[in-house]
Amino acid sequence: MVLQLRLIPRLAAAARLTPATSCAPRLLLRRAPLPPALAMASAYSAGYGAGRRLLFRQLFEKESSTYTYLLADVADPDRPAVLIDPVDRTVDRDLNLIKELGLKLVFAMNTHVHADHVTGTGLIKTKVPGVKSVISKASGAKADHFVDHGDKIHFGNLFLEVRATPGHTSGCVTYVTGDADGQPSPRMAFTGDALIIRACGRTDFQGGSSEQLYQSVHSQIFTLPKDTLLYPAHDYKGFTVSTVEEEAAYNARLTKDKETFKTIMNNLNLSYPKMMDVAVPANLVCGIQDPPPKI
Repeated sequence: MVLQLRLIPRLAAAARLTPATSCAPRLLLRRAPLPPALAMASAYSAGYGAGRRLLFRQLFEKESSTYTYLLADVADPDRPAVLIDPVDRTVDRDLNLIKELGLKLVFAMNTHVHADHVTGTGLIKTKVPGVKSVISKASGAKADHFVDHGDKIHFGNLFLEVRATPGHTSGCVTYVTGDADGQPSPRMAFTGDALIIRACGRTDFQGGSSEQLYQSVHSQIFTLPKDTLLYPAHDYKGFTVSTVEEEAAYNARLTKDKETFKTIMNNLNLSYPKMMDVAVPANLVCGIQDPPPKI
């Protein structure tokens, strides 16, 4: 892809008149904005690493506005795959896609114990023997595999790094693609509810803490390379992807100082999550694992 460079007119004129060795102000270069369709294609293709090893799909569940992410190493003979934040309502859709793409699902993972939907990990385990559920040890939930900060989850020759990002809940983690040769470039971070595009998750239940969330995002997400692609667990405004650079500049909450952020979060006055009393108990036991018989 060729990026068009547009010179600010006044400085462009100066460039034609001023020798390169002078002390004239440095030229300011702007990237011409990509057409919307091209920008979307760029966002989706950017996750491919060397040799187009990574297959990536972003899926959406409209009732809870939840994103589910499918990643697979298609250069590996077994084509191993992971599914991040699956939803019970869309398990059949997701598994059908995995079958169509010829992938082998090895891990069904959650970024945290969700309060707005029932995770699909339990149902997936009943339908695909051998799949292992994954969640943070700090979440207090059941799973086949527990992760801590700094752990790596391997699928084929690709891996996800685990970063603890508590604050929305006490057990939130962010999964980040690897920082090594052969891994996707730019990197990709699956932030759960810790960071939502131009916002963040609430902090008023499940061990939440606005101070802790602020520290988590600034120390574990904003320290990633600026071009790291950020993929949240939810979106309510039609956004699909952001970057560290964008959120560090434009996030309406997290660009504020810590005390202002805490004030904002303490005054959101959000309603009680309508699915919480169903979702949290189910998600603490890895979701529904004994689906009712079909009549």
